[in-house]
Amino acid sequence: MGEFWLLSSSRLTGRQPACTLLLALLLTFNCKAQVAGKTAADLGATGEAAVALEQQGKLAEAETVWRAVLKTHPSSAQAYAHLGLLEAQQERYKTAEPMYRKALALNPQMPGLHLNLGLAFFKGGDLKQAIPEFQLLLKTQTSASLLTQRLTILIGMAHYGLGEFALAAPYLKQAAQNDAQSLPLRLALAHSCLWSKQYQCVLDTYHEILTLNAESAEADMLAGEASDELSDHGGAIEQFRAAAQANSNEPDVHFGLGYLLWGQKQFDEAASEFRAELANNPKQAEAMAYLGDTEMQLNHPELSPPLLEKAAEIDPRLELAHLDLGILDADAGRNDEALREMKLAAKLAPDDVNVHWRMGRLYRAMGKRNEAKDEFDKAANLHKATDNALLDRMSGPHAQPAPDQASAATAPKH
Repeated sequence: MGEFWLLSSSRLTGRQPACTLLLALLLTFNCKAQVAGKTAADLGATGEAAVALEQQGKLAEAETVWRAVLKTHPSSAQAYAHLGLLEAQQERYKTAEPMYRKALALNPQMPGLHLNLGLAFFKGGDLKQAIPEFQLLLKTQTSASLLTQRLTILIGMAHYGLGEFALAAPYLKQAAQNDAQSLPLRLALAHSCLWSKQYQCVLDTYHEILTLNAESAEADMLAGEASDELSDHGGAIEQFRAAAQANSNEPDVHFGLGYLLWGQKQFDEAASEFRAELANNPKQAEAMAYLGDTEMQLNHPELSPPLLEKAAEIDPRLELAHLDLGILDADAGRNDEALREMKLAAKLAPDDVNVHWRMGRLYRAMGKRNEAKDEFDKAANLHKATDNALLDRMSGPHAQPAPDQASAATAPKH
């Protein structure tokens, strides 16, 4: 069950994580780019006028004046830096980047430029290029500085947004240690630990979250997923029950609880949870597919087809819906339709033992012995690989890999 759970958990606990969590984190501190270097007086009356226009919020006029400065001071890093800042303030980050680069080429020591360039990359969605800029600046900071905390968060969230959760975790952990009251930081850390399979880290962070928000449904769900991966299925179910009690309208909370109950073959209660999820969100395709499967398990096959067909229509990638439709077609003697659905399921989940076993049975019923043998062989080999993986998992302590050591820091904003 674990492998599927990890895949589906991206919907359970990660609904737009890189956007919502990132926004929440950036709002926890003032994150503004600044320009240092030569003073406006050093650039004459024109430079002073440009700064005055900036301060009045007259960005277009300020840009015109800074470009005039460049005509008389073509090597002015300050003018390029201000032009970059003006672009960034108007959320034109791609245009800001070359301005900051030009300023850096002219004056590599100008304070704030690496931060501004990193922020332009970060806010423009180029997270990979933002990281080295922040890391370079981080090396110059003391561990206790406010900027260190901001850079730590920015680097952690950049890795997070890239899906590099193992790399994100140590930065977010350091940032969380430096901010005992930040719930968004701990949620981001818990997500990173979950998706990098550091399940004890999830549970440790969960307990910290409870001290800040004892009724966090999302935290309960994260802890439930971690418990499930640690094979504490009873504990996982209780965590999801707590999440549903904390907020019965939390997206996917009933689906998560239903899925865990389904995995423990508690089909009656699982069906109730899937229905509750669909009451909250009638287009939740996974809940629909699993409700259809649950009705099959409860010997109500007549209730399954509409649910499975609708689920497959909403999300054609749902292997379970196609497999179950294939099983129902095979049971009804519609072999061609059954084979079509099972082939779709096999394409979507080529490592699913059950899919190949079912196809083998279907081919055998159709008198296609060679095809049946191929499918049974695939199922046998996959089953053997699963047994070996289980043996490996049980042969040693269930310890999580230690996250890479990393420095700490914080962030600014245009």
